[in-house]
Amino acid sequence: MTQENCRYQTVNAAISPTGSLELLSQQEVERLSRVGHGEIHELFRRCALAVLNCDDSSDSAEEVFARYPDFDVEIVQRTRGVKLKLKNAPACAFVDGKIMSGVREHLFAVLRDIVFVASELYRQDETSVEEGFEAIRLVHRGPLSPAAINNLVFLLLRNAGLLKPRMLPNLVVCWGGHSISRDEYDYTKSVGYELGLRHLDICTGCGPGAMKGPMKGAAIGHAKQRIQGGRYIGISEPGIIAAESPNPIVNHLVVLPDIEKRLEAFVRVAHGIIVFPGGVGTLEEILFLIGTLMDPANKDQQLPLIFTEAACSNGYFKRIDEFLVATLGEQVRRHYRIIEDDPVEVAHVMREGMQQVGKGRRVSRDAYYYNWLLHIPEEMKHPFEVNHDSMASLRLTRSLPPQELAINLRRAFSGIVAGNVKDHGVRLVREKGPFVLRGDVSIMAAMDGLLRDFVAHGRMKLARERYNPCYTIEPEPAQSEPV
Repeated sequence: MTQENCRYQTVNAAISPTGSLELLSQQEVERLSRVGHGEIHELFRRCALAVLNCDDSSDSAEEVFARYPDFDVEIVQRTRGVKLKLKNAPACAFVDGKIMSGVREHLFAVLRDIVFVASELYRQDETSVEEGFEAIRLVHRGPLSPAAINNLVFLLLRNAGLLKPRMLPNLVVCWGGHSISRDEYDYTKSVGYELGLRHLDICTGCGPGAMKGPMKGAAIGHAKQRIQGGRYIGISEPGIIAAESPNPIVNHLVVLPDIEKRLEAFVRVAHGIIVFPGGVGTLEEILFLIGTLMDPANKDQQLPLIFTEAACSNGYFKRIDEFLVATLGEQVRRHYRIIEDDPVEVAHVMREGMQQVGKGRRVSRDAYYYNWLLHIPEEMKHPFEVNHDSMASLRLTRSLPPQELAINLRRAFSGIVAGNVKDHGVRLVREKGPFVLRGDVSIMAAMDGLLRDFVAHGRMKLARERYNPCYTIEPEPAQSEPV
């Protein structure tokens, strides 16, 4: 049944699962049903709406939720499994009344991951039961150790079917902005095409823009090479999925519980990483990886990292390079290579890098499919709770070692991402005003210059003409700097 809802067409439907949720034990069905009726139901509802809203051009989670206030999803328990009952779902997910196969896969992938995480991270407090499942309270088991976080990320990826043993390194993680120009988007497709011709698979943040382009290009390259089973992996997290709804090309979707575990998943499965122009989210990803690679424990790690842009990007990565050197020092340049407007060269360099990764993994006896030996600093692994106090208290000073400064810079940009597009961050900024960032004069000047450039070139949000900064910058002279 189709009806009008806030000017947007909606559909009511009942959907059966595909993939890993097709065959379930009665105990698993029971667990799905219980979690679906507890506190975590709202989280699943919002992520499900994001997946169903697959053709939207907005990157505001708040706008998406406001458009479909009456959307709901119910997990129906059956003897042979589960079914999802959708109420007032976005009609764009349906063709002639039937849900698109890719969207259905994504919907049940979200259910799979959220329920799995709930079972691993929380316990149910049965003493709070008052009126059936609605009153069951989920209580966090406590903070995880770095080793436990690594294991949880592995289990989530394995549970989603992403890890493929006995496959030589061929997975390229592509990062970049969702708010990019058409010419920049076409360039990401060209790079993806060259990668696909060379039998390389693609993993991205699963949204639009630079996350969609490489997958489209690689799909054409794979088709020309008659490659069956090409992988187009999307890795997301609940806070960002509504702003970056999974694009329909993604054939393996996994939702990690927070941004830190999402970033860890990227670098654990990657055999090489390509970065296209983007905004603060892209810089957050770069700083996570650079801060990790700068750690002395990773001096023997092989992980090719390429920054590449189209000619129309007008030196984007020159400015990124200047920012990284200005804040972290000249030594940062040994971790990446910049290639301008040359998709073939990017693919050649990445393919050669894959061969080095394979040799390195054989020598170290690490797995091809998951980089267990990569050391991720503990501060990078634990969730950074974004609020006004945590942002203002970040130490952005040259008194810190470069790898520690990279950790705090990553957190600063993570907070700006939250203030731009995540529902929690947007509400905080609206209620209490912009986040305040303080630090050494030279560091804050470099950050301010880069952020102004992002704003000027429309790289903050899709609604370029009405961006209001969610942050302010207040330099504080360091002891080593003149007042």
